Amino acid sequence: MVARYQGRISGPLLDRIDLQVEVGALDQEELLAPGSGESSGTVLARVRHAAQLQMARQGKLNEALAGADLDQRCRPDDSADQLLRAAMAKLSWSARSYHRVLKVARTIADLAGVSIIGRAQVAEAIQYRRALRQE
Repeated sequence: MVARYQGRISGPLLDRIDLQVEVGALDQEELLAPGSGESSGTVLARVRHAAQLQMARQGKLNEALAGADLDQRCRPDDSADQLLRAAMAKLSWSARSYHRVLKVARTIADLAGVSIIGRAQVAEAIQYRRALRQE
């Protein structure tokens, strides 16, 4: 009964969270080892560039897209569309979830400097969507 109740509450709540990333615990050696990733400055520059692309393309950030703007600006290629439709059916997504994944995929494409939303961007967006779910 408790699990069913939590499912009813957590489903609608999780439906409104675009990025769900599970981060595992690190052991002490990994935690204290020098970082090998990108610097914050490099990431910031890429994020600013993606935001400028979005403003130039549509006059607003991807998160503000809705309706016809969303359909026009977040159209995936055929392969990506097939993957997205399969995920929507398998995971029983709402329309809200579907649209949020499209916007995340568009943002991933912008960060990568890619004009078309492809299968790789949709696959990454799907993974962010289902990280906390127990499927």
